[in-house]
Amino acid sequence: MVENEFIPINIAVVTISDTRELKNDKSGETLQNRITQFGHKVTVREIVKDDFNEISDLFKKLLKNKDIDVVISTGGTGLTGRDITPEVMETLFEKTIDGFGEMFRWLSFKKINTSALQSRALAGVACGKYIFCLPGSPSACKDGWDEILKYQLDVRHKPCNFVEIMPRLQEHKYFRSKN
Repeated sequence: MVENEFIPINIAVVTISDTRELKNDKSGETLQNRITQFGHKVTVREIVKDDFNEISDLFKKLLKNKDIDVVISTGGTGLTGRDITPEVMETLFEKTIDGFGEMFRWLSFKKINTSALQSRALAGVACGKYIFCLPGSPSACKDGWDEILKYQLDVRHKPCNFVEIMPRLQEHKYFRSKN
């Protein structure tokens, strides 16, 4: 049996924060370094304020960008009033990937015990692209990438992975137009 060859994908990294700039964005830097060391390409790196419209507008722009396959964000997934990433994503997702948040919290529980309940990490599909939303700490970004995303964004990972089904993410549009 022939093994699949690695397929590099294009990833946008977005930090959602009122206090970060590129020079002090350790979480975004952590993601960018891990993504590129693994062999994928970071085609866009952005920082956006915790503002509903700004986040929504940026993600809509990224979803239209044909040079992006996946968007990974960090920040805005907590419980404070400024943490609105999940509320914005609810307006964008066509489908949710419930298991991502569940698995992230399970992995976090092993490290931070019941404090993992405070994470609202989530994922979904929109416009034929995956969106993964991680908490804003470098540790959470390491865990999300090292324990989940590096495997699911690798076509060689078996028995299944997100990359192999990327071409089929927009099938519903075809079927809707036929009916």
